[in-house]
Amino acid sequence: MSDGNNDEMIPVDLDDPMGFNCGPGNPCFNECCRDLNQALTPYDILRMKNALAMPSSTFLREYTSLHYGPESGLPVITFKPNPATGHACPLVSEAGCTVYNDRPASCRLYPLARAIAMDRATGNIREFYAMIQEDHCKGHDPKHDLTVRKWLEGQDVAEHNRQNDKLMQLISLKNQIRPGKLEGAESDQFYMALYDLDTFRQEILENGLLEGLNIPDTLMKTLKTDDFALLDFGIAWVKYRLFGKDLKVDI
Repeated sequence: MSDGNNDEMIPVDLDDPMGFNCGPGNPCFNECCRDLNQALTPYDILRMKNALAMPSSTFLREYTSLHYGPESGLPVITFKPNPATGHACPLVSEAGCTVYNDRPASCRLYPLARAIAMDRATGNIREFYAMIQEDHCKGHDPKHDLTVRKWLEGQDVAEHNRQNDKLMQLISLKNQIRPGKLEGAESDQFYMALYDLDTFRQEILENGLLEGLNIPDTLMKTLKTDDFALLDFGIAWVKYRLFGKDLKVDI
């Protein structure tokens, strides 16, 4: 995850061999958790804030920094940098990741990187992978009998990819309908509905955010307690509120 001049990105297919082993026995253990410039997705934040049993607003304030895309105006959330720790992830300890079971998708994928291409006509998604080879990483070991496919299965990343692709589809929709820059209240609404879920829930339940909309009682009951349903609803609400789409929610 560094930006060293000797880093390489090598395209790979799912059935290509992938000799890699990562663990506390590696001399580079935790080094990939430093020099971070790591964007976090809404699903990443949902999983981590729940693992730490804290409200989204607290997690975002304590552990992340908010930036805005210079052309899109969309929020970009990264781990908060700390030069004193070599810009290490704030959730890493000497023993490793403190939220390992709920770590972000990019951490699960490493040393792979994933990119997607979406067909605008059909909505079908194609995915592409590349192997990241960084000087600090000593985990590459041809003795391990793995393929890219097996590595991905072992990292339990499929659900993260599925959830994160929803964000990519939303950004694609925004680029089609609103190619300019979101600013002010609109950008704040995007941030709240996708990243600051507990505040979004509060606005719904206590401040009448959905007043005048025909929201079924069963859905409202679900949104009170189910964060994953709330994130899906937040995506649908952004499509409705900012991009003029019908408020369709399949929960």
